[in-house]
Amino acid sequence: MDHAGDRPAAPPDLAPLYAAVDAAADVLRGLPESALRRGAAARGLALARELALRAQRLEDPARPPRELPDAGAYAVGDQVAVAGHDLAHALRHLPAAEAARERDAALDRLRTWRDGT
Repeated sequence: MDHAGDRPAAPPDLAPLYAAVDAAADVLRGLPESALRRGAAARGLALARELALRAQRLEDPARPPRELPDAGAYAVGDQVAVAGHDLAHALRHLPAAEAARERDAALDRLRTWRDGT
């Protein structure tokens, strides 16, 4: 007899994380240079660095994390997209409950970033 407790938990739904990351990246890509230079690029880079750090810590906790370089104001949207997608990929390899917690923390961070733009 198959009991629900005997089956591994289903992986968390990562679609909301992908959507939030892609939306943040699109916002940054669509901003005029003046807005990027007034601080949007710096806030976007901080977001990308945080997402990258989260992904690195999950993928290889024993390895010291590397800081995402500043590739310039026009690249920051792409950096958010890559770092966020890397994080989502890392979450696929965690136990479901841990992945859900990490996903929710990343979504909270993305909401905070969005509210500050």
